[in-house]
Parts: sequence; C-alpha cells; structure tokens
Amino acid sequence: MKLSILFGGSSFEHEISIVSAITLKSKLEGFELEFIFCDTNHQFYYIDSQNMKSTYFSSKKYKNDNELFLKIGYFELKKMFSSTKIDSTVLNLVHGGDGEDGTISSLLDFYKIKYIGPRTEASVFSFDKIFTKYLANSIGVKTLKYQTLNKKDKRVLEIDLPVILKPSRLGSSIGVSIVKDESELDYALDVAFEFDENVLIEPFINGVKEFNLAGYKTDKINFSIVEEPQKTEFLDFEKKYMDFSRDGSASEAVISEALKQAMRDNFTKIYGEIFNGALIRCDFFVIDGAVYLNEINPIPGSMANYLFEDFSNSIKELVETLELKNEIKSDYSYINSITMAKGK
Repeated sequence: MKLSILFGGSSFEHEISIVSAITLKSKLEGFELEFIFCDTNHQFYYIDSQNMKSTYFSSKKYKNDNELFLKIGYFELKKMFSSTKIDSTVLNLVHGGDGEDGTISSLLDFYKIKYIGPRTEASVFSFDKIFTKYLANSIGVKTLKYQTLNKKDKRVLEIDLPVILKPSRLGSSIGVSIVKDESELDYALDVAFEFDENVLIEPFINGVKEFNLAGYKTDKINFSIVEEPQKTEFLDFEKKYMDFSRDGSASEAVISEALKQAMRDNFTKIYGEIFNGALIRCDFFVIDGAVYLNEINPIPGSMANYLFEDFSNSIKELVETLELKNEIKSDYSYINSITMAKGK
C-alpha cells in the first residue's frame, strides 16, 4: 500500500514536523512510503527516502530535489522531459500552523486528494485552545475553568494563583509559563504574546494526574492504550519534543477499568463525526475521580505510534475507510433558464 507523508509547513513547529516524519518512516512496515516536504515558503519537494535525515533539511539540500505541483487528485513531479503522478493517500504530518489549523486540509480537499488527518472543521475546534473549550462545553465534556486575554486587554487575573498561561493557537508547550506570583505575570504574558495575540489562562494544579488516549474511527472507535506520561511540573517543550521522536512502546497506565472507560466515553464524545479521517490524541486530567479534557492533539507527535500495539495496521485500517467529499456538479440549468426567459 502506497502512502505519502506530507511534513514541514510554515509554523513554529516546522522542525518538529521533520523529526516526526523521520520517526514515522521506521514505524510503517508494509507501506511503500513517499515523502513530500513543504518548506516555509510553501513550496513542495519530493524527498527520496534515503535523504530523510534532519541535517538534509537544516543544510537546505532539499532545494536540489524535484519540486511538486498540485493537480486535481495528485501531486505532479515534473522532470526535464516527463512528469510523474504522486497519487497515493496523503498522511498529513504537518504539526502546528498549516497542518493543524485547517490550511492543509482545505488545500487537499480543494484538490480532491485523499488524506489522513483532521478536516477543516475539526482543525478549527482543536487547534485553538479557546475553541476547544467551546466544543467540550457544548458536548458535555468537563474542562478546567479558564480565562482568556487578548494582547490589547488589561492584564487583570480573574483566576487565583498559581495559573498556567498558554498561547491559544500553539502546541508542544511553546510559550507556556506557570505563574505562581503576580510579579511574574507580565513577563509570562510577554512571552505568550510573542506567539499569539490570544492567551488561555487556567488554574495550575501541581501534581495533577494526566493521561493520554489516542484513537481513530473505522466502523467503530479504535482506542489505543491509556498512558500516564512522566512529567515534572508540566510537560514542557523538551519533553513534548522528545515525544515526536518516540518509537518504542508506552506502558499502560495502572488505573481502574472504570476510569479507562470514562476516558473512552469522553474521547468518543469529542471524536464524534467531526474528526472522521483522523487519528487524534486526547490529553485528560483526573481530579477527584472526575475526567477533564486538557487538550485535543489533532496530529499527535509521530501520530502517537507508541500507544498502539500494531500501528501500521491502524494506519492501514484508516486508509481503507477514507472518503472524498461529495462532488458538486452543475449543469448550468439555472443560468440557462434565466437566459431563455430573457431571450438572450
């Protein structure tokens, strides 16, 4: 089975996407893989599998590779006297902006290319942490109380210290700070506002239990194991960055079946129909036995391969269920009827 890994993009997580693609190369046995790199200028390149090394991109050697161009139903690789179709299913592995904000999904839908990844509407509600709160609250999934601040707002806290500040539309813990004293607030906000004009503020609960659960839908939701990630105060950038290169197997959390089921029930509500075609990971808090949604990861690091017993088969199952959007055709009968009525 052929599969094209699309990675890179123009975002603060560009380099993370490269690391993720390199890792995924070794995790998809049984696939004939092709690699499509999107640079920060939004130019696509066909990357030979043997060149999938981090230094190949940091040295800009990829610019010597063949450029790709989008056509209806495929990417086109142009050579001197010929062209080749790259028409296999695309796996969207562009983390952060472009990949998770709906840009790539809209592009692939527009060009009628099948792909694994969140659709545009799913991206809207998962990429922006504030919109994630709206989604969760509307479907009966608990979240921590929160406050939002815009760059132009007065810097007044409505939540008791300590708090955690997060840029609203950024992942991998970039720009995240814990504020334990009011004297630290301005600096933490300055850092967050470097990355986004909107900031999400939540209570910081030291030692809170956190769990990760991934899944995808075929005829039913297929769940991964539940993992309790190891952390210090919170999962900082370095820890999350390492997750993108993980290729081992995670250990299942030692918790009750009832708690696991509660997470699966919440995951099912979140996934719904909106995330069809995607493999996502939900990060949950457990407080006094109750499950709270922390974040939705619409394109998890290295696709959360370490949470699945047979990751290759999971991707194969997902590919086999993908459908293109219904094609809309017009026979111009409305225009023709008006033209006939006017006699023109």
